[in-house]
Amino acid sequence: MEKVQVDILGLSTSPSSGGAYALILKEVNGNRRLPIIIGAFEAQSIALEMEGIKPPRPLTHDLMKNIIDTFGVSLQDVFINELRDGTFYAKITIEGVSDSQEVDSRPSDAIALAVRYGVPIFVSDEVLKEAGIAAEAEEEEQGDSPKVDQPAAIKKHASKLEQLQTSLKEAIEKEEYEKAAKVRDDIRKLTMGD
Repeated sequence: MEKVQVDILGLSTSPSSGGAYALILKEVNGNRRLPIIIGAFEAQSIALEMEGIKPPRPLTHDLMKNIIDTFGVSLQDVFINELRDGTFYAKITIEGVSDSQEVDSRPSDAIALAVRYGVPIFVSDEVLKEAGIAAEAEEEEQGDSPKVDQPAAIKKHASKLEQLQTSLKEAIEKEEYEKAAKVRDDIRKLTMGD
C-alpha cells in the first residue's frame, strides 16, 4: 500500500457543521487535499499545539504523549490507511525498545499526537484517490487534465454532475472545505449510482 506524505493545511468550520470541523490535509508533493471531519475537542487540541499554546493542565493528547514518553517509546509516524463507509481509519507507529508496533487510532487523535511529536503524517494513495480533492489553483498551473471516458451512470446525470462539480470548485476556491467534502460525497453517490 503506497503511502503519501501530507501536511496540515488548516482547520475549517461552518455554522451548519454542528460543532464539527474539517481538518484539511495537503499532499506534500502534489495538489490533492483531503478534508476529514473531526470533533471540536480534537480540533482544539490540534490547533492549540500548532499555535504553541500550552493549557494549564494537560489535555487528553498531552496525557497520551506523557504516557508514551514515560514508557520509553516514541511515536514514529501516523498513517491514515483506510476509508470505509465514509469513515477514515488510521494507525500510529510506536517505536519501542526492541521493535515497532502499529496501533489503531482515529485520524483526529493520531494527528493530535503527530503535531505533538513533529512526526510525518501519511495517507494511503487509495484513500487520496477516493476522497481527495484537487486544488483549483494548482490544476490551472498544470494545464488541462486529460479527458476520461465517463461511465453510463455519469452521462445519465451529466447536468446534475456538472452542477455539483461547479459547486465543488466554488467551495474549494472559497476554502469552504467542509462544504467541499459534502459535495464530493454527493458526486461520489451520483457516479456510483447510489
